[in-house]
Amino acid sequence: MIKLVEAKYVGGYVVRLQFDDDAAGDVDLSDWLYGPVFEPLNDLEYFRSFEVHPELCTLVWPNGADFAPEFLYERVRMPSLLATEERATSGSTCRRGRPQYSGG
Repeated sequence: MIKLVEAKYVGGYVVRLQFDDDAAGDVDLSDWLYGPVFEPLNDLEYFRSFEVHPELCTLVWPNGADFAPEFLYERVRMPSLLATEERATSGSTCRRGRPQYSGG
């Protein structure tokens, strides 16, 4: 199970996250603050009132809004995964963006 262990406010709707496997990074949540539960988070003062829930191990707000730790983890890991993919396909324009068949 992925566990968020630390979160710090950076600015705007960006939070610096640290996970139990040492994955860490800044996540901009501004594109995900829609719907009845998340709309109050558009107020920056309220957005900043998050905490890491000790049992759920994810970001939570006083109104009950939260993000699944897996969702947050994917956003932290995405830049490094994209960089790894780009390195793997660099030098070959015909393979970029296409799945590779490994046989079998």
